[in-house]
Amino acid sequence: MLLLTVVYNDDREDIIDGINKVREYFRYKNINIGISESIDSNTHFVKIYCDEEISPKLLNVFNIHMANILYNVVIEEFYKKDILGFLSDTYFFLKFDEIKDIKQSSLDALRGEERVIDENSIYCMNKKNAVIDKIVECINENKEININGFITFRTKELKEDLESIIDKVVEKYMVDKEYNEFIKLLKYFVEVQESKIGKINLIIDNSGEYSVQDEDGNDITLKLFSDLSDLRYKESTNMEDMLISVLITNSPEKITIHCVENCKNNELIDTIEKVFTDRVNFCNDCKVCKKIKSSIHRV
Repeated sequence: MLLLTVVYNDDREDIIDGINKVREYFRYKNINIGISESIDSNTHFVKIYCDEEISPKLLNVFNIHMANILYNVVIEEFYKKDILGFLSDTYFFLKFDEIKDIKQSSLDALRGEERVIDENSIYCMNKKNAVIDKIVECINENKEININGFITFRTKELKEDLESIIDKVVEKYMVDKEYNEFIKLLKYFVEVQESKIGKINLIIDNSGEYSVQDEDGNDITLKLFSDLSDLRYKESTNMEDMLISVLITNSPEKITIHCVENCKNNELIDTIEKVFTDRVNFCNDCKVCKKIKSSIHRV
């Protein structure tokens, strides 16, 4: 059974490597996939066979695997020929070094190799899958795929999705840049002002609520927050914002965070660490922590 014919010019090891991985995948399914290759005037014709009829479901799996191979070819071409022009024209305000960083991040996003799974990476993965679905449609329509022709005539149809991935990468880059500049400003403010308090204990209970104690174990939460009464009544101000404001205003010499695993906002802890650096340490085994942990069993 002929599954697909792939045509390409010059040597493309990535295509053959990809096809061999597909063969390995189906071998584990006890299905033998074979290839035959012929060359005519530097044009390679690779016919992919199966020694038996396969179900529509497995045929679709095969087409998805082949679409992924084509997708990787498309994004490599897009990265080499189009991405720099797109970034320079659309985001002309970016500096050269910023474009360089964004190019690499964009390649990771296009490949689906982002290290952090968040809202942005999920968006990029959905766009990648949308492109692969379009390539699968093309494979279903034609049992022969000419790689060079596909890149020349079909990439234009896919560029909008690819560019939207780049847009999302730039958006995240700008948000991160703004956040890092904000952290720098807070860090500078903390470093130049005199500490108003020595050591404080930031305690996070099982429900994720915060309280603050001094080094003698006295609860000073209300005392510290009393100076922020105006902030307390602003709808846009949450507890985390107020807590950061308290810490910045008092610039403690030492911050011990107890039961950090109870925190429901990782960004808060990240911000405290970046602003106060070596002033921050974590505790998970003192009397306070043990009391918090033991209360779980009594609920």
